[in-house]
Amino acid sequence: LSVEKNLPVLRSKKTSKNAMHHANDSPKPSALTLKENKLKSARKRLDLTPSKREIFTSTFLESREKILSTNPTTLDQARISLQVLTTSGSLPCRNAEYDNIRTYVLRKILDESGGCMYISGVPGTGKTATVHAVVKSLQQDSQQKVIPSFDFVEVNGLRLTEPRQSYVRIWQALTGNKVIMELALKNLEKKFLGRPMRTTLLLLDELDYLCNKRQDVIYNLLEWTTKQHSRLVILTIANTMDLPERTLKGKITSRMGLTRLVFQPYTYHQLQEIVMNRLGNNDKFHPDAIQLVARKVAAVSGDARRALDICRRAIENLDNDSDKPITVFDIEKVISNIFTGVRVQAIKNCSAMCKLILRAIKDEVRRTGVEETTLDALLNQLDTICSLEDIFLPSPGEVTTLCNVLADSGLIVAEKARTDLKRKLSLNVSPDDIHYALNC
Repeated sequence: LSVEKNLPVLRSKKTSKNAMHHANDSPKPSALTLKENKLKSARKRLDLTPSKREIFTSTFLESREKILSTNPTTLDQARISLQVLTTSGSLPCRNAEYDNIRTYVLRKILDESGGCMYISGVPGTGKTATVHAVVKSLQQDSQQKVIPSFDFVEVNGLRLTEPRQSYVRIWQALTGNKVIMELALKNLEKKFLGRPMRTTLLLLDELDYLCNKRQDVIYNLLEWTTKQHSRLVILTIANTMDLPERTLKGKITSRMGLTRLVFQPYTYHQLQEIVMNRLGNNDKFHPDAIQLVARKVAAVSGDARRALDICRRAIENLDNDSDKPITVFDIEKVISNIFTGVRVQAIKNCSAMCKLILRAIKDEVRRTGVEETTLDALLNQLDTICSLEDIFLPSPGEVTTLCNVLADSGLIVAEKARTDLKRKLSLNVSPDDIHYALNC
């Protein structure tokens, strides 16, 4: 931000006195004029003062990106390529699943019919990434007029405050108009019960969080796919393979159909290939170190994100100007710190209900993208988890008491001034610590 032009001009004492003398001769300004001047001054100060977000994004991020892009070291390149959110050009080890999903969706688009595919698998097995790759490929074919054009809409259940918000998100994505839930539902019914001109491909990610007690949202969406001319194709993604039988009602399960695809946890060889694919020609890791990461993660969860995270942490433990490659010793040190760290052990030693609360806060933080949540939001998240897993739901009073226990142990930060539903809560440990301790 350029502030030099708007800064007040500093005058000498002599000039200031003369100005004051002449000011006394001038007529006294009215109260309204004084108020307007104060407002202008306030606006000017606001314009001159960049927000923290502006300072951070425009100064720090731009300068860091500039440094990394102009003169990236081997260490920088490896660190960037191992970020979980970084997308590589290819999707290793999921070719069969990719072909299966693409063939299913393509057939529905060409046949101008509707349908649903249920995709399941433990976290970190590439479900969402594979679907995104399929959609990108089909969109490219559509742009080149190889296949008919279609609309793509993505709804993540974890990012909704309640399942019925999905109607609003879908209608807004299709039309650009945001309306209330009731009107969105009415409009979508009219669209999919009529004769739409093109196929709508709907991705329902984190399906678990759309399954409320009434289950009306899931029922309506799946019901529309069965209509003859709806041209609605739904890809549902969940972490549990038996969610339809365990949680959903029979009439919903029947509408979901028999088209299912399970993403198995990554094996040792697959994890090794994924890490090597991310690194490319980067020789910062010794082959034995990559092997160790792959074996350790495959034995615990098969989660590719954990393998990338361990490798990234190993890099961060090195000096920026270090030329030595990451060895088995470096990986063992990271793994030891993760699984035997004080915070992870403290979480492991918690009661079952305290662990449930930590998990719920983690999920709520992930859903909103905001580090701070409230007791009210926590109770809603607990209700969802307990309903899905058939666990006894603790009362608000019990949850408040358990939050106090977690705050006293230093695992969360709880607002002391209030104990009502708007009481603010936040994690005092990283989400990764909770993941490694609870494997969730």
